[in-house]
Amino acid sequence: MSLPVTAFVAAICALLLLFTAIDTVRQRLRLRVAFGDGGDDRLISAVRSHANLAEHAPIVIILIGLLETVEANHMALMVIGAIFLIGRVAHIVGLYAPVSGKPPVPRQIGVIATWASLLLLSGWTLWMLATVNL
Repeated sequence: MSLPVTAFVAAICALLLLFTAIDTVRQRLRLRVAFGDGGDDRLISAVRSHANLAEHAPIVIILIGLLETVEANHMALMVIGAIFLIGRVAHIVGLYAPVSGKPPVPRQIGVIATWASLLLLSGWTLWMLATVNL
């Protein structure tokens, strides 16, 4: 059984995780901080962008994979996967943007795209469980 949408989303998430991990290490080396954030905004942004992606990506990948195994609509899965990935990139960009009161727009877009993806995928999975016996 082939899972192309799952594979694509997982591969892009892995690259984003690698990028954010490298930046976190780079910031730690710059500050010579082994643990914590040293109170540095750039290190805090790097750590949070990596951790936030690591928190959300696994469940999205699992839900896409489950839906793909029951041959859910391929195009709809691709669209939701793309929304999630675009949202994750926006969130990373937003975490690095200067803050002036409220969260930067890219971060807001990232949060909305991530939550929408989670809501759609979890709702779709529950619907498939109830109607198709996933």
